[in-house]
This record gives sequence, C-alpha cells and structure tokens, in this order.
Amino acid sequence: MNRKQVYSVSSVNQYIKSLFMDDFALNHIYVRGEVSNCKYHSSGHIYFTLKDRGGAIACVMFAGNRKGLNFRMTEGMAVIVFGSVSVYERDGRYQLYAREIMQEGAGKLYEAYEALKKKLLAEGLFDEEHKLDIPKYPKRLGVVTARTGAAVQDIINVSLRRNPWLQIVFCPATVQGEGAVQSVVRGIRALEEAGVDVMIVGRGGGSIEDLWAFNEEMVARAVYDCKIPVISAVGHETDTTIIDYVADLRTPTPSAAAELAVPDMRIVLGQLQGYEEALEAAMEQIMTLCRQRVDSYARVFRHLNPQSRLNDRRQRLMEVEDRLRLGMERRIEQAKSELAIRTQQLEGVSPLRQLERGYAYVSDENGHGVASAEQVTVGQHLFLDVKDGMIESEVTAIQKQKR
Repeated sequence: MNRKQVYSVSSVNQYIKSLFMDDFALNHIYVRGEVSNCKYHSSGHIYFTLKDRGGAIACVMFAGNRKGLNFRMTEGMAVIVFGSVSVYERDGRYQLYAREIMQEGAGKLYEAYEALKKKLLAEGLFDEEHKLDIPKYPKRLGVVTARTGAAVQDIINVSLRRNPWLQIVFCPATVQGEGAVQSVVRGIRALEEAGVDVMIVGRGGGSIEDLWAFNEEMVARAVYDCKIPVISAVGHETDTTIIDYVADLRTPTPSAAAELAVPDMRIVLGQLQGYEEALEAAMEQIMTLCRQRVDSYARVFRHLNPQSRLNDRRQRLMEVEDRLRLGMERRIEQAKSELAIRTQQLEGVSPLRQLERGYAYVSDENGHGVASAEQVTVGQHLFLDVKDGMIESEVTAIQKQKR
C-alpha cells in the first residue's frame, strides 16, 4: 500500500485558519444582515446569527468589544457588522468576529411581518368571537404537518397514549420551501371535508425570513375560513406566527397541541370509577341512616308497648329496608352496566383494533384516502398505514369487482 501524507483534523483546521488570517479583506470586512438567535451570555459575550434571504453566518462579539455598542440587538433588527472572518478551530467552522455593530433599522422583513399582522388584525381575523371551541371528547383528530420529523410522531404518540381509541386522520404536507402554502391549505381543506372533530396544523418554527417565505397570509385565511376547530402547533416555544393569532387555540409545541386536543381517557375512566364508588358510598350511607331510623322507631314502639302495632310497624320497616336494599343494588348494577357499555363503545371505535386485524389505511401521493379501484391507475404509488408502520407500494394491476 502506497502511504500518502496524512494530516490530523487539527492541522487541517489550523491551515484553513491561516488562510483566513492572511486574507486582508476577511480581516477588515463590513457585513449587512438581520439579527437572529441573539443571546447575551453572562460572561458579557454576544452570540448571534446574521441573515438575509440568501444565507446566514454565525457571529460573536466578545465582551471587550462591547464598549461602543449603545443599543441592545433584537430579533429581526437590521445591522452592519464590522470585524473579521476566521475559523473556530475546535469545531472547524468559520464565523464573523464582530468588533463594531451599527444599527440599520428594524429590518424590512420584520416590518413586513408586522404590517401583515396589523392588516389581519384590522380585518378581524384575530377576534375572539370568531374562534371555535375545542371539543371536549373528540373521536377523530386531524393532523396537517410534515410526513417525517418529530412533530407528527410527537402528536401521534401523545394522542394515542392519552386515548388509545382515538382515530387519527393524518394529511401529510410540505411545511417549508416551495409549494408549502398550497400543501398546507390543501391539507386543512381535506380534513375539513373528512369531517374530523378537531385538527392540529403544525410546522417548524424559524426566523422572520422563514415565516415570510411561508406566506402565512394564505394559510391564516384558510385557518380562519375553516369550520373545524384548528389548533396551531408551531414547534418552538419562543416563536409566535400569524397563524397562532388566527387559530382557535395556540400551543407552543406539537406535544402540547396533542395534550390539549385529546383528553386523557385514564382520567375519564378514573372519574367513572370514582362516581361508582361515590354512588356505592352514598347508598351505604342511606342504608345506615335507615337502619338507625329503624332502631329509633323500635325503641319508641317498645316504650309505648302496644305489642300488635309494634309488630306490624316492625314488619313494615323490614319490608321497606328490603326494598331499599334491592333498589340500591339494582342501581349499582345499572351503573356497572352503563360503565361496561361505555367502555365497549370506546373500544369499538378504536382504529388500532382494525389495524391489528390486518386492515390498513390506503392513501395516494397527496395523502387522499383510497376507497375504490376507480381512484388509482397502474404505476401509481400508494401508501399503506398498518399498525406498526407505513408501506409504500406501486400499482401493477387493477381488478375491478363485477357488479
């Protein structure tokens, strides 16, 4: 084997750093952009990202260079940074080391975002009177978000943990980049037509540039026009989007959306059990009071000592006691029967039971459900959701049922 010169990672990073240091332009450079992810460290250093529509660069201003900085940077602020571009050897990444920062304004993108917010507010899209109530016990939950990623998994896992009998109708959508607006709007309208009880619209959070590129106005109007309650799940607790103001309920994360949309059936069943126990305790208390009354009457009758009347009243009281006991026992059995029926009804609507029997939910490339051979063509790709995953298949032949 012909061994060639092999360098360590540190050597490569040191060499690249020397190239940056020898470049005069990179050591005396002015860079214009908008501030994002700005963090003031307790040590006095400032870490932030400088962005525009085409890219981003990591920046740091050390505490010793902050003397001339007479304002506090905020999200979306347009600034001009003077400094040098160099390599951080430990991580092998370059960043802008700021020596001076000048404010250029609030930022055009941020101003556009605020303008849209004011426009929709004036049109009444944020008014509370237009918001729909989230159903207390939904049977069908709709989800519009990316097919892959943590958001959909978080929603499914949390929802089914809280209610294993819940039916989840998932409409995969592109949530970032080209076509995201149309994809999310189609998903909202498809779930509305499907008749779900409530839907969660989720997408990844991001900077002002990302929000504007997403064109939130179209999605916000689709949410406002939707006749089904919509829960907004941005994906980052610190982000607030236009959709959050329009939605019927805003949540900080997809997991929180599932928590608020789906009741915990363990608590519901626990409440039913508590009602049963309370009913039994109340009946036992009534029986105890009846026994005490019987004893009290017996003492009075013994004191009056009309033996025949005493025996007659005693017999009647025994009969009353028996009727009360039988009536209370019947009420207990009735309550137990109702509890069993409700439990069976919940189990009967569980989509998981159907999947465990070998059934699958079939959808096309657009996430539309396939229920007929008329809806597919040869060569088309279909997606089969089964109990433990999803299967992608291709239609090779179609056999229609003869009528």
